[in-house]
Amino acid sequence: MAGKVTNFSDLIQRVAASCLLHPLAAGRHGSGENRVGDDDDEYELSEEHEDEEEEEERESEAEEKERLKAWEGMNEEVRVERVVEMERLMNEVFDTVSGMKRAYASLQEAHCPWDPEKMRVADVAVVGELRKLGVLRERFRRTTSLIGGSTRRKSRGRGRGSGVATVREVVAPYEAAVEELKREVKLREVEVENLKEKLRTVAVSSLSLTGTNGKKGSSRSHHSKRKVVSAPQGQVMAGPAPEVFETTMKLVKDASKSFTMLLLSLMRSAHWDIAAAVRSIEAAANATDDLTSTTATIAACSVVATQHAKYALESYICRKVFQGFDHETFYMDGSLSSLLNPDQYRRDCFTQYRDMKAMDPSELLGIMPTCHFGKFCSKKYLAVVHPKMEESLFGDLEQRRQVLAENHPRSQFYGEFLMLTKAVWLLHLLAFSLDPAPSQFEASRGAEFHPQYMESVVKFPGGRVPAGQIVGFSVSPGFKLGNGSVIRARVYLVART
Repeated sequence: MAGKVTNFSDLIQRVAASCLLHPLAAGRHGSGENRVGDDDDEYELSEEHEDEEEEEERESEAEEKERLKAWEGMNEEVRVERVVEMERLMNEVFDTVSGMKRAYASLQEAHCPWDPEKMRVADVAVVGELRKLGVLRERFRRTTSLIGGSTRRKSRGRGRGSGVATVREVVAPYEAAVEELKREVKLREVEVENLKEKLRTVAVSSLSLTGTNGKKGSSRSHHSKRKVVSAPQGQVMAGPAPEVFETTMKLVKDASKSFTMLLLSLMRSAHWDIAAAVRSIEAAANATDDLTSTTATIAACSVVATQHAKYALESYICRKVFQGFDHETFYMDGSLSSLLNPDQYRRDCFTQYRDMKAMDPSELLGIMPTCHFGKFCSKKYLAVVHPKMEESLFGDLEQRRQVLAENHPRSQFYGEFLMLTKAVWLLHLLAFSLDPAPSQFEASRGAEFHPQYMESVVKFPGGRVPAGQIVGFSVSPGFKLGNGSVIRARVYLVART
Protein backbone atom coordinates (compact mmCIF):
# COMPACT_ATOMS: atom_id res chain seq x y z
CA MET A 1 0.00 0.00 0.00
CA ALA A 2 2.89 2.36 0.77
CA GLY A 3 4.33 1.77 -2.70
CA LYS A 4 1.01 2.55 -4.33
CA VAL A 5 0.58 5.76 -2.37
CA THR A 6 4.11 6.93 -3.25
CA ASN A 7 3.57 6.18 -6.93
CA PHE A 8 0.26 8.05 -6.82
CA SER A 9 1.87 11.12 -5.24
CA ASP A 10 4.66 11.07 -7.82
CA LEU A 11 2.06 10.86 -10.57
CA ILE A 12 0.18 13.85 -9.14
CA GLN A 13 3.42 15.86 -8.96
CA ARG A 14 4.38 15.14 -12.58
CA VAL A 15 0.88 15.91 -13.93
CA ALA A 16 0.63 19.12 -11.95
CA ALA A 17 4.07 20.28 -13.10
CA SER A 18 3.22 19.46 -16.72
CA CYS A 19 -0.11 21.29 -16.61
CA LEU A 20 1.31 24.33 -14.91
CA LEU A 21 4.58 24.79 -16.82
CA HIS A 22 4.34 23.59 -20.39
CA PRO A 23 1.02 25.18 -21.54
CA LEU A 24 2.01 28.51 -20.06
CA ALA A 25 5.44 28.36 -21.69
CA ALA A 26 3.96 27.45 -25.05
CA GLY A 27 1.39 30.17 -24.74
CA ARG A 28 4.09 32.61 -23.78
CA HIS A 29 6.26 31.77 -26.82
CA GLY A 30 3.27 31.92 -29.13
CA SER A 31 2.15 35.20 -27.72
CA GLY A 32 5.68 36.57 -28.13
CA GLU A 33 5.67 35.76 -31.82
CA ASN A 34 2.28 37.37 -32.33
CA ARG A 35 3.41 40.56 -30.70
CA VAL A 36 6.16 41.29 -33.22
CA GLY A 37 5.41 44.60 -34.88
CA ASP A 38 3.21 46.02 -32.10
CA ASP A 39 3.89 49.39 -30.54
CA ASP A 40 6.27 49.79 -27.57
CA ASP A 41 3.59 50.46 -24.92
CA GLU A 42 1.72 47.29 -25.72
CA TYR A 43 5.01 45.32 -25.70
CA GLU A 44 5.91 46.68 -22.27
CA LEU A 45 2.50 45.71 -20.90
CA SER A 46 2.92 42.19 -22.26
CA GLU A 47 6.38 41.94 -20.70
CA GLU A 48 4.92 42.95 -17.33
CA HIS A 49 2.23 40.32 -17.78
CA GLU A 50 4.88 37.71 -18.53
CA ASP A 51 6.80 38.72 -15.44
CA GLU A 52 3.66 38.29 -13.35
CA GLU A 53 3.06 34.87 -14.88
CA GLU A 54 6.64 33.81 -14.20
CA GLU A 55 6.31 34.99 -10.60
CA GLU A 56 3.09 33.04 -10.21
CA GLU A 57 4.80 29.98 -11.65
CA ARG A 58 7.62 30.28 -9.17
CA GLU A 59 5.15 30.66 -6.32
CA SER A 60 3.23 27.63 -7.58
CA GLU A 61 6.40 25.55 -7.72
CA ALA A 62 7.34 26.64 -4.22
CA GLU A 63 3.84 25.82 -2.95
CA GLU A 64 3.96 22.45 -4.67
CA LYS A 65 7.31 21.64 -3.09
CA GLU A 66 6.04 22.67 0.32
CA ARG A 67 2.89 20.60 -0.14
CA LEU A 68 5.04 17.67 -1.21
CA LYS A 69 7.19 18.01 1.90
CA ALA A 70 4.03 18.15 4.05
CA TRP A 71 2.74 15.05 2.28
CA GLU A 72 5.98 13.16 2.87
CA GLY A 73 5.89 14.23 6.52
CA MET A 74 2.48 12.61 7.09
CA ASN A 75 2.19 9.13 8.54
CA GLU A 76 0.93 6.29 6.37
CA GLU A 77 -2.65 6.20 7.71
CA VAL A 78 -3.25 9.90 7.06
CA ARG A 79 -1.91 9.55 3.53
CA VAL A 80 -4.22 6.65 2.76
CA GLU A 81 -7.14 8.58 4.19
CA ARG A 82 -6.34 11.62 2.04
CA VAL A 83 -6.04 9.50 -1.11
CA VAL A 84 -9.34 7.74 -0.46
CA GLU A 85 -11.04 11.05 0.20
CA MET A 86 -9.62 12.53 -3.00
CA GLU A 87 -10.79 9.52 -5.05
CA ARG A 88 -14.26 9.80 -3.57
CA LEU A 89 -14.30 13.50 -4.36
CA MET A 90 -13.28 12.93 -7.99
CA ASN A 91 -15.99 10.29 -8.41
CA GLU A 92 -18.56 12.78 -7.17
CA VAL A 93 -17.19 15.41 -9.56
CA PHE A 94 -17.60 13.06 -12.53
CA ASP A 95 -21.12 12.09 -11.45
CA THR A 96 -22.12 15.74 -11.04
CA VAL A 97 -20.70 16.71 -14.45
CA SER A 98 -22.63 13.84 -16.05
CA GLY A 99 -25.81 14.99 -14.31
CA MET A 100 -25.24 18.55 -15.48
CA LYS A 101 -24.79 17.35 -19.07
CA ARG A 102 -28.09 15.46 -18.89
CA ALA A 103 -29.88 18.46 -17.40
CA TYR A 104 -28.44 20.77 -20.06
CA ALA A 105 -29.54 18.35 -22.79
CA SER A 106 -33.07 18.46 -21.33
CA LEU A 107 -32.90 22.25 -21.33
CA GLN A 108 -32.02 22.25 -25.04
CA GLU A 109 -34.80 19.79 -25.83
CA ALA A 110 -37.32 22.08 -24.12
CA HIS A 111 -36.56 24.83 -26.67
CA CYS A 112 -37.90 22.83 -29.61
CA PRO A 113 -40.79 22.44 -29.34
CA TRP A 114 -41.12 25.34 -26.92
CA ASP A 115 -42.16 24.03 -23.50
CA PRO A 116 -41.93 26.68 -20.72
CA GLU A 117 -42.68 24.23 -17.90
CA LYS A 118 -40.09 21.72 -19.12
CA MET A 119 -37.58 24.58 -19.50
CA ARG A 120 -38.18 25.70 -15.94
CA VAL A 121 -37.64 22.19 -14.56
CA ALA A 122 -34.49 21.68 -16.65
CA ASP A 123 -33.13 25.09 -15.63
CA VAL A 124 -33.59 24.23 -11.96
CA ALA A 125 -31.76 20.93 -12.55
CA VAL A 126 -28.81 22.65 -14.27
CA VAL A 127 -28.53 25.20 -11.47
CA GLY A 128 -28.66 22.40 -8.92
CA GLU A 129 -25.80 20.52 -10.59
CA LEU A 130 -23.71 23.71 -10.79
CA ARG A 131 -24.25 24.28 -7.11
CA LYS A 132 -23.04 20.74 -6.42
CA LEU A 133 -19.90 21.47 -8.43
CA GLY A 134 -19.34 24.62 -6.40
CA VAL A 135 -19.63 22.65 -3.17
CA LEU A 136 -17.21 20.01 -4.46
CA ARG A 137 -14.72 22.70 -5.43
CA GLU A 138 -14.83 24.11 -1.91
CA ARG A 139 -14.32 20.63 -0.49
CA PHE A 140 -11.29 20.19 -2.74
CA ARG A 141 -9.80 23.49 -1.59
CA ARG A 142 -10.33 22.62 2.06
CA THR A 143 -8.76 19.20 1.51
CA THR A 144 -5.67 20.59 -0.19
CA SER A 145 -5.32 23.41 2.35
CA LEU A 146 -4.94 20.82 5.09
CA ILE A 147 -1.64 19.74 3.48
CA GLY A 148 0.83 22.44 4.54
CA GLY A 149 -0.33 25.38 6.62
CA SER A 150 2.07 27.85 4.97
CA THR A 151 0.56 27.21 1.59
CA ARG A 152 -2.81 28.58 2.71
CA ARG A 153 -1.12 31.64 4.24
CA LYS A 154 0.74 32.40 1.02
CA SER A 155 -2.35 32.15 -1.13
CA ARG A 156 -4.62 33.96 1.28
CA GLY A 157 -4.83 37.11 -0.86
CA ARG A 158 -5.73 35.19 -3.97
CA GLY A 159 -8.09 32.98 -1.97
CA ARG A 160 -10.14 35.98 -0.96
CA GLY A 161 -10.59 36.96 -4.60
CA SER A 162 -11.56 33.46 -5.61
CA GLY A 163 -13.94 33.25 -2.64
CA VAL A 164 -15.75 36.38 -3.82
CA ALA A 165 -15.98 34.90 -7.30
CA THR A 166 -17.41 31.70 -5.84
CA VAL A 167 -20.07 33.61 -3.92
CA ARG A 168 -21.01 35.49 -7.05
CA GLU A 169 -21.35 32.30 -9.03
CA VAL A 170 -23.55 30.73 -6.38
CA VAL A 171 -25.74 33.83 -5.96
CA ALA A 172 -26.14 34.54 -9.69
CA PRO A 173 -28.80 31.84 -10.35
CA TYR A 174 -30.84 33.07 -7.38
CA GLU A 175 -30.65 36.65 -8.58
CA ALA A 176 -31.87 35.56 -12.02
CA ALA A 177 -34.74 33.63 -10.41
CA VAL A 178 -35.70 36.67 -8.31
CA GLU A 179 -35.76 38.89 -11.39
CA GLU A 180 -37.96 36.37 -13.19
CA LEU A 181 -40.36 36.27 -10.24
CA LYS A 182 -40.48 40.07 -10.17
CA ARG A 183 -41.43 40.15 -13.85
CA GLU A 184 -44.11 37.54 -13.24
CA VAL A 185 -45.52 39.54 -10.32
CA LYS A 186 -45.70 42.65 -12.51
CA LEU A 187 -47.60 40.71 -15.17
CA ARG A 188 -50.06 39.44 -12.55
CA GLU A 189 -50.54 42.96 -11.19
CA VAL A 190 -51.32 44.25 -14.68
CA GLU A 191 -53.80 41.43 -15.19
CA VAL A 192 -55.52 42.17 -11.88
CA GLU A 193 -55.76 45.88 -12.71
CA ASN A 194 -57.27 45.08 -16.11
CA LEU A 195 -59.92 42.87 -14.50
CA LYS A 196 -60.71 45.53 -11.90
CA GLU A 197 -61.05 48.14 -14.62
CA LYS A 198 -63.33 45.85 -16.60
CA LEU A 199 -65.51 45.29 -13.53
CA ARG A 200 -65.67 49.04 -12.81
CA THR A 201 -66.60 49.76 -16.41
CA VAL A 202 -69.44 47.26 -16.36
CA ALA A 203 -70.69 48.56 -13.01
CA VAL A 204 -70.67 52.19 -14.19
CA SER A 205 -72.35 51.36 -17.49
CA SER A 206 -75.12 49.55 -15.63
CA LEU A 207 -76.17 52.80 -13.95
CA SER A 208 -77.15 54.38 -17.25
CA LEU A 209 -78.32 51.30 -19.10
CA THR A 210 -81.94 51.42 -20.18
CA GLY A 211 -84.05 48.76 -21.75
CA THR A 212 -87.56 47.71 -22.55
CA ASN A 213 -90.00 45.94 -20.28
CA GLY A 214 -91.83 44.17 -23.06
CA LYS A 215 -92.97 40.70 -22.31
CA LYS A 216 -90.43 38.10 -23.36
CA GLY A 217 -91.80 34.77 -24.44
CA SER A 218 -90.12 31.76 -22.94
CA SER A 219 -88.00 29.79 -25.37
CA ARG A 220 -88.88 26.17 -26.12
CA SER A 221 -85.49 25.25 -27.55
CA HIS A 222 -82.08 24.52 -26.08
CA HIS A 223 -80.75 27.74 -27.60
CA SER A 224 -83.02 30.20 -25.76
CA LYS A 225 -81.64 33.74 -25.69
CA ARG A 226 -80.39 35.20 -22.45
CA LYS A 227 -82.25 38.14 -21.01
CA VAL A 228 -80.66 41.06 -19.20
CA VAL A 229 -82.41 42.69 -16.27
CA SER A 230 -82.70 46.39 -17.00
CA ALA A 231 -84.40 49.49 -15.77
CA PRO A 232 -87.62 50.76 -17.31
CA GLN A 233 -87.15 52.60 -20.57
CA GLY A 234 -85.93 56.14 -20.23
CA GLN A 235 -85.65 55.87 -16.46
CA VAL A 236 -82.59 55.97 -14.27
CA MET A 237 -83.49 54.68 -10.81
CA ALA A 238 -82.61 56.97 -7.94
CA GLY A 239 -83.88 54.56 -5.29
CA PRO A 240 -85.83 51.35 -4.77
CA ALA A 241 -89.49 51.40 -5.66
CA PRO A 242 -92.35 48.85 -5.61
CA GLU A 243 -92.71 49.20 -9.38
CA VAL A 244 -89.13 48.04 -9.88
CA PHE A 245 -89.83 45.05 -7.66
CA GLU A 246 -92.88 44.13 -9.78
CA THR A 247 -90.83 44.40 -12.98
CA THR A 248 -88.09 42.19 -11.55
CA MET A 249 -90.66 39.62 -10.45
CA LYS A 250 -91.85 39.39 -14.07
CA LEU A 251 -88.27 38.64 -15.09
CA VAL A 252 -88.11 35.89 -12.43
CA LYS A 253 -91.30 34.45 -13.91
CA ASP A 254 -89.87 34.48 -17.45
CA ALA A 255 -86.54 33.00 -16.32
CA SER A 256 -88.22 30.18 -14.38
CA LYS A 257 -90.38 29.31 -17.37
CA SER A 258 -87.38 29.31 -19.70
CA PHE A 259 -85.25 27.10 -17.46
CA THR A 260 -88.16 24.73 -16.81
CA MET A 261 -88.78 24.29 -20.55
CA LEU A 262 -85.08 23.62 -21.15
CA LEU A 263 -84.95 21.03 -18.37
CA LEU A 264 -88.16 19.40 -19.58
CA SER A 265 -86.82 19.25 -23.14
CA LEU A 266 -83.65 17.54 -21.91
CA MET A 267 -85.69 15.05 -19.92
CA ARG A 268 -87.77 14.17 -22.96
CA SER A 269 -84.62 13.80 -25.08
CA ALA A 270 -83.37 11.33 -22.47
CA HIS A 271 -86.68 9.43 -22.82
CA TRP A 272 -87.84 10.07 -19.31
CA ASP A 273 -91.31 9.20 -18.05
CA ILE A 274 -92.23 12.80 -17.26
CA ALA A 275 -95.03 12.05 -14.81
CA ALA A 276 -92.86 9.58 -12.90
CA ALA A 277 -89.91 11.99 -13.10
CA VAL A 278 -91.82 14.73 -11.32
CA ARG A 279 -92.68 12.34 -8.49
CA SER A 280 -89.09 11.06 -8.23
CA ILE A 281 -87.71 14.61 -8.14
CA GLU A 282 -89.94 15.38 -5.20
CA ALA A 283 -89.01 12.12 -3.48
CA ALA A 284 -85.30 13.00 -3.85
CA ALA A 285 -85.78 16.42 -2.23
CA ASN A 286 -83.55 16.89 0.81
CA ALA A 287 -84.86 16.46 4.32
CA THR A 288 -84.93 20.22 4.98
CA ASP A 289 -87.95 20.65 2.71
CA ASP A 290 -91.32 21.19 4.31
CA LEU A 291 -92.93 17.73 4.47
CA THR A 292 -96.47 18.98 4.06
CA SER A 293 -95.60 21.03 0.95
CA THR A 294 -93.73 18.12 -0.63
CA THR A 295 -96.55 15.64 0.04
CA ALA A 296 -99.13 18.06 -1.31
CA THR A 297 -97.26 18.55 -4.56
CA ILE A 298 -96.75 14.81 -5.07
CA ALA A 299 -100.44 14.20 -4.47
CA ALA A 300 -101.38 16.92 -6.93
CA CYS A 301 -99.10 15.37 -9.54
CA SER A 302 -101.51 12.47 -9.81
CA VAL A 303 -104.15 14.80 -11.23
CA VAL A 304 -101.82 16.88 -13.41
CA ALA A 305 -102.48 16.41 -17.09
CA THR A 306 -99.52 15.20 -19.13
CA GLN A 307 -99.29 18.46 -21.06
CA HIS A 308 -99.27 20.34 -17.73
CA ALA A 309 -96.36 18.45 -16.14
CA LYS A 310 -94.19 21.50 -16.77
CA TYR A 311 -96.07 23.36 -14.02
CA ALA A 312 -95.26 20.68 -11.44
CA LEU A 313 -91.61 20.83 -12.49
CA GLU A 314 -91.59 24.62 -12.31
CA SER A 315 -93.19 24.43 -8.86
CA TYR A 316 -90.35 22.24 -7.68
CA ILE A 317 -87.72 24.57 -9.15
CA CYS A 318 -89.25 27.72 -7.70
CA ARG A 319 -89.67 26.17 -4.27
CA LYS A 320 -85.97 25.31 -4.26
CA VAL A 321 -84.65 28.67 -5.44
CA PHE A 322 -86.99 30.71 -3.19
CA GLN A 323 -86.16 28.66 -0.11
CA GLY A 324 -84.57 31.03 2.43
CA PHE A 325 -85.77 34.17 0.59
CA ASP A 326 -86.87 35.74 3.88
CA HIS A 327 -83.28 35.77 5.22
CA GLU A 328 -80.74 38.37 4.10
CA THR A 329 -78.26 35.71 2.89
CA PHE A 330 -80.65 32.83 2.14
CA TYR A 331 -79.35 31.25 5.37
CA MET A 332 -75.90 30.76 3.82
CA ASP A 333 -74.51 32.33 7.00
CA GLY A 334 -75.80 33.86 10.22
CA SER A 335 -75.46 37.51 9.19
CA LEU A 336 -77.81 39.97 10.94
CA SER A 337 -76.78 43.21 9.21
CA SER A 338 -80.39 43.99 8.22
CA LEU A 339 -81.31 44.07 11.92
CA LEU A 340 -78.20 45.71 13.36
CA ASN A 341 -78.00 48.57 10.84
CA PRO A 342 -81.14 48.45 8.67
CA ASP A 343 -80.78 51.81 6.91
CA GLN A 344 -77.20 51.18 5.78
CA TYR A 345 -78.04 47.61 4.77
CA ARG A 346 -80.95 48.82 2.58
CA ARG A 347 -78.63 51.27 0.82
CA ASP A 348 -75.98 48.59 0.31
CA CYS A 349 -78.52 46.16 -1.16
CA PHE A 350 -79.81 48.69 -3.67
CA THR A 351 -76.25 49.66 -4.65
CA GLN A 352 -75.53 45.97 -5.33
CA TYR A 353 -78.72 45.73 -7.35
CA ARG A 354 -77.79 48.68 -9.55
CA ASP A 355 -74.25 47.40 -10.06
CA MET A 356 -75.33 43.89 -10.95
CA LYS A 357 -78.57 44.22 -12.90
CA ALA A 358 -76.90 44.70 -16.30
CA MET A 359 -74.07 42.20 -15.79
CA ASP A 360 -73.86 38.85 -17.49
CA PRO A 361 -73.80 36.38 -14.57
CA SER A 362 -71.33 34.10 -16.33
CA GLU A 363 -68.86 36.97 -16.80
CA LEU A 364 -69.35 38.12 -13.21
CA LEU A 365 -68.70 34.64 -11.80
CA GLY A 366 -65.73 34.25 -14.12
CA ILE A 367 -64.13 37.16 -12.26
CA MET A 368 -65.43 36.46 -8.73
CA PRO A 369 -66.54 32.81 -8.56
CA THR A 370 -66.76 32.70 -4.75
CA CYS A 371 -68.69 35.93 -4.14
CA HIS A 372 -72.02 35.75 -2.28
CA PHE A 373 -73.93 35.44 -5.54
CA GLY A 374 -71.59 32.66 -6.68
CA LYS A 375 -72.16 30.74 -3.44
CA PHE A 376 -75.91 31.24 -3.85
CA CYS A 377 -75.80 29.81 -7.39
CA SER A 378 -73.76 26.81 -6.28
CA LYS A 379 -76.09 26.08 -3.37
CA LYS A 380 -79.24 26.30 -5.49
CA TYR A 381 -77.81 24.22 -8.35
CA LEU A 382 -76.95 21.39 -5.97
CA ALA A 383 -80.45 21.63 -4.49
CA VAL A 384 -82.34 21.71 -7.82
CA VAL A 385 -80.30 19.26 -9.94
CA HIS A 386 -80.09 15.85 -8.30
CA PRO A 387 -76.92 13.82 -9.13
CA LYS A 388 -78.98 11.04 -10.77
CA MET A 389 -80.79 13.63 -12.87
CA GLU A 390 -77.55 15.23 -14.08
CA GLU A 391 -75.97 11.88 -14.88
CA SER A 392 -79.07 10.82 -16.82
CA LEU A 393 -79.28 14.07 -18.81
CA PHE A 394 -75.58 14.60 -19.57
CA GLY A 395 -73.97 11.20 -19.07
CA ASP A 396 -71.64 12.34 -16.29
CA LEU A 397 -71.39 14.56 -13.20
CA GLU A 398 -68.81 16.99 -14.59
CA GLN A 399 -70.92 20.12 -13.93
CA ARG A 400 -71.61 19.01 -10.37
CA ARG A 401 -67.90 18.40 -9.77
CA GLN A 402 -67.09 21.90 -10.99
CA VAL A 403 -69.75 23.44 -8.76
CA LEU A 404 -68.50 21.51 -5.73
CA ALA A 405 -65.00 22.82 -6.53
CA GLU A 406 -66.39 26.41 -6.34
CA ASN A 407 -66.25 26.84 -10.11
CA HIS A 408 -69.08 27.63 -12.51
CA PRO A 409 -69.50 25.61 -15.72
CA ARG A 410 -69.68 27.39 -19.06
CA SER A 411 -72.40 25.07 -20.39
CA GLN A 412 -75.63 26.28 -21.96
CA PHE A 413 -77.67 24.48 -19.30
CA TYR A 414 -75.82 26.09 -16.40
CA GLY A 415 -75.93 29.46 -18.17
CA GLU A 416 -79.73 29.26 -18.35
CA PHE A 417 -79.81 28.32 -14.69
CA LEU A 418 -77.67 31.40 -13.88
CA MET A 419 -80.25 33.65 -15.54
CA LEU A 420 -82.88 32.31 -13.13
CA THR A 421 -80.68 32.61 -10.05
CA LYS A 422 -79.63 36.11 -11.06
CA ALA A 423 -83.25 37.23 -11.38
CA VAL A 424 -84.09 35.76 -7.95
CA TRP A 425 -80.95 37.33 -6.44
CA LEU A 426 -81.89 40.76 -7.80
CA LEU A 427 -85.44 40.35 -6.49
CA HIS A 428 -83.97 39.46 -3.10
CA LEU A 429 -81.74 42.57 -3.11
CA LEU A 430 -84.74 44.73 -3.95
CA ALA A 431 -86.82 43.10 -1.21
CA PHE A 432 -84.22 44.08 1.37
CA SER A 433 -83.87 47.56 -0.18
CA LEU A 434 -87.53 48.50 0.27
CA ASP A 435 -88.92 49.98 3.44
CA PRO A 436 -91.19 48.35 4.45
CA ALA A 437 -89.98 45.07 2.98
CA PRO A 438 -92.40 43.06 0.81
CA SER A 439 -94.32 40.29 2.54
CA GLN A 440 -94.06 36.87 0.87
CA PHE A 441 -96.97 34.45 0.77
CA GLU A 442 -97.76 31.14 -0.89
CA ALA A 443 -101.06 29.45 -1.67
CA SER A 444 -101.60 26.14 0.09
CA ARG A 445 -103.06 23.02 -1.47
CA GLY A 446 -106.82 22.81 -1.30
CA ALA A 447 -107.31 26.54 -0.71
CA GLU A 448 -110.11 28.39 -2.44
CA PHE A 449 -109.09 30.38 -5.48
CA HIS A 450 -108.90 34.13 -4.81
CA PRO A 451 -108.23 36.15 -7.99
CA GLN A 452 -106.94 39.07 -5.91
CA TYR A 453 -104.05 36.99 -4.58
CA MET A 454 -103.74 34.14 -7.07
CA GLU A 455 -103.09 33.72 -10.77
CA SER A 456 -103.86 30.46 -12.59
CA VAL A 457 -101.02 29.13 -14.72
CA VAL A 458 -103.56 27.30 -16.89
CA LYS A 459 -105.64 29.56 -19.08
CA PHE A 460 -109.35 28.82 -19.11
CA PRO A 461 -111.75 29.61 -21.97
CA GLY A 462 -112.91 33.19 -21.82
CA GLY A 463 -110.15 34.09 -19.39
CA ARG A 464 -112.37 33.35 -16.36
CA VAL A 465 -111.75 30.63 -13.80
CA PRO A 466 -114.86 28.40 -13.49
CA ALA A 467 -116.44 27.80 -10.13
CA GLY A 468 -115.36 24.86 -8.02
CA GLN A 469 -111.63 25.25 -8.70
CA ILE A 470 -109.19 24.90 -5.81
CA VAL A 471 -105.40 25.08 -5.51
CA GLY A 472 -103.69 21.85 -6.60
CA PHE A 473 -100.24 23.24 -5.81
CA SER A 474 -98.42 26.56 -5.77
CA VAL A 475 -96.10 27.25 -8.71
CA SER A 476 -94.42 30.45 -7.49
CA PRO A 477 -94.88 32.68 -4.43
CA GLY A 478 -96.66 36.02 -4.27
CA PHE A 479 -95.73 39.29 -2.55
CA LYS A 480 -97.61 42.08 -0.85
CA LEU A 481 -95.78 45.40 -1.21
CA GLY A 482 -95.62 48.37 1.11
CA ASN A 483 -97.71 50.57 -1.20
CA GLY A 484 -100.60 48.10 -0.99
CA SER A 485 -100.12 46.46 -4.39
CA VAL A 486 -100.05 42.68 -4.67
CA ILE A 487 -97.97 40.43 -6.89
CA ARG A 488 -100.21 37.39 -7.21
CA ALA A 489 -99.00 33.89 -6.47
CA ARG A 490 -99.08 31.56 -9.46
CA VAL A 491 -101.06 28.38 -8.80
CA TYR A 492 -102.18 25.24 -10.59
CA LEU A 493 -105.91 24.75 -10.13
CA VAL A 494 -107.80 21.47 -10.02
CA ALA A 495 -111.52 20.77 -9.80
CA ARG A 496 -112.95 20.19 -6.34
CA THR A 497 -113.68 16.48 -5.81
